[in-house]
Amino acid sequence: MRTYRLDKVRADGWLEELGEGSPGFAQLCEVVGTHFVAFSVIAGIRISALTVDPRNNDASVVEFEVGSIGGPQRLSLAEFRQRLARAMLSSDDPDLELSDEPDLEELQQFIGFRYVLLAPLFGIRLDVLRVSDGRASLEVICDGDDIDVSLEQLRLVLRERITALAERHKAPSPFAIDLNVVPKARAAVAADEPERVVELLDTWPGPLSLLLRTHEGQSLAPEVKATLAESLGMLGTAYVALGRSDWAQEVLRLAIQWAQQSPTVSADLFRRLGEAHLTEARYGEAIGLLRRSLSLGGPRTTLLPLLAHCFLERQRHLPALLCAEEALAAGAHPDDVRDVRERALSVLGPAWERFRARVPA
Repeated sequence: MRTYRLDKVRADGWLEELGEGSPGFAQLCEVVGTHFVAFSVIAGIRISALTVDPRNNDASVVEFEVGSIGGPQRLSLAEFRQRLARAMLSSDDPDLELSDEPDLEELQQFIGFRYVLLAPLFGIRLDVLRVSDGRASLEVICDGDDIDVSLEQLRLVLRERITALAERHKAPSPFAIDLNVVPKARAAVAADEPERVVELLDTWPGPLSLLLRTHEGQSLAPEVKATLAESLGMLGTAYVALGRSDWAQEVLRLAIQWAQQSPTVSADLFRRLGEAHLTEARYGEAIGLLRRSLSLGGPRTTLLPLLAHCFLERQRHLPALLCAEEALAAGAHPDDVRDVRERALSVLGPAWERFRARVPA
């Protein structure tokens, strides 16, 4: 039996090293998917342009080139991912024999250079290669466990994981919406897990945008429309939490269109959209949205402190202080408006006392 340590053969961290110093690499991975960016590198496919559809990520357009032959090609992101998966699953595994003293490159070719690069992407660490009587096996660490596998088993495991990944990212049918996901999304919101909310609902905006324009969509029961609107609201707020405010606002506007028959849900959505604008320091726009939420019956203890803050940032100290007092009268916690009251009073000074003398609370 011949045994070879694979410390210098494996390619742990190769994709991260490739992306170092590239300001657009992280964004590319976020949109296309880290695994699929890696697949494109392995397959020799160069992504030259990316046009993002904020309402339906799968409909984003990828422009790419394959090697140096032919011109640029264009596919939707969903189609591009499936093409990359097929490239990774293509069967061209060489049946090689090792020399008595193989160098690093020969060991990589024996395992399969593609699999050397794929293994760390799926959390598999290659440690030792053993060859005996023409049969090759590897000692690997997979999901934290030390295991022995044949070379063919390793390749099979990686193919299965690629297949599962491609299946998860397969473009849904135009109106494929599973309402059974909604309770899971609510639970993720309650657990403060925005990444999980996005994982569950990220594919919904595109189909729901299309469905809204159809007779089928308009004919849905009001409670179903309200549930769809609520789901988009949860997704929009999750996007805000993850720093994707532009996408959040697009999704929340779509949600508001779905909630037109439900004032309660509409009030919540206008609040969420107002908060999204507030995080972007767009206080004037946030004021209008929060007022709209109030007019629809939104919770005053939540909305009035937000309005007070927006007025303060717009240097409108009197409305800010009035909102703060209304919030306290409605039952808001004093800490929610303490900073607004202190800063507004420091600017208004005696003028506030004179105002209150003429206009009692």
